[in-house]
Amino acid sequence: MQSVALIVRPDFQVMSLAALSAFEFANLAAGEKLYDISVLSEHGGLVASSLFTSVDTQQFNKTEFDTVLISGAMDRSSASSGIHSFLVEANADSRRVGALCVGAFALAESGLLDGRRATVHWARAKEMRDRFPAIKVEEDRIFIIDGKIWTSAGMTAALDLTIGMVEKDYGAALARTVSQRLVLYHRRAGGQSQHSAMLELSPSSDRIQQSLDFARKNLRRDLSVEDLADAACLSPRQFSRSFREQTGSSPAKAIENLRLEAARLMIEQGRLTLEAVASETGFGDRERMRRAFLRVYGQSPQSLRRTFGSNADV
Repeated sequence: MQSVALIVRPDFQVMSLAALSAFEFANLAAGEKLYDISVLSEHGGLVASSLFTSVDTQQFNKTEFDTVLISGAMDRSSASSGIHSFLVEANADSRRVGALCVGAFALAESGLLDGRRATVHWARAKEMRDRFPAIKVEEDRIFIIDGKIWTSAGMTAALDLTIGMVEKDYGAALARTVSQRLVLYHRRAGGQSQHSAMLELSPSSDRIQQSLDFARKNLRRDLSVEDLADAACLSPRQFSRSFREQTGSSPAKAIENLRLEAARLMIEQGRLTLEAVASETGFGDRERMRRAFLRVYGQSPQSLRRTFGSNADV
């Protein structure tokens, strides 16, 4: 059995507690206690969250945990020297240390992120980069693993991080079961952007949403306006007008963004060749995909693959 500890401090984000659900549901799905979960604080007892409630905690002392996580505080105050010392000890003694959302600032203040890649909530990324120039801040990531240290983007990304830990510990099948039991619409991998193409479109009607869902599941197809309109149960003319009114984008541009997002994630995961990625995401060939990447991301798919050190045949 593995032990997991979450450190909280006054005004901590309630969402941090939700991230522990990955371990809770891993226990339920496995039918045995894979994880022993603890909530810690510097002094123990009740600790007030940022949202009307408090949680009972144990006082931390020795770092006898496989995994130590630190939550963020909404008031932007620095963590105490006691928390810094505990995190440094945990980094030496524990198998891994993780920061949920702006909890990454506590790791940064402790010097544990110097020279490492890390992410944080996009709204605080510039602040982290300015205050801690020794950290390689990558704000457009859901979570990052650098050695034994894990950092996550904002809010719900903390759950993606802890599900990623479950997958690392017990495999993809259990992680998928946990995601299903938590009724996650779409499980996000670490390399995925914090800014979702689907979220940015955010149509107001179910019909346009249906067309986008259809497109996301059928990126390999040509996806003409007629196809999308049929999925929305609208005429092509009605569909095109409604789509632009509700999303501010043309259907063609929206589909390209969905393809780019899917292709970027596949490239970062490094499991497929670039030809296969282009085929799977509907670009058809590498050259068309390359032009789209250069236009939107300012770098080629080959460059992105080298950044992530993939051994896949490019």
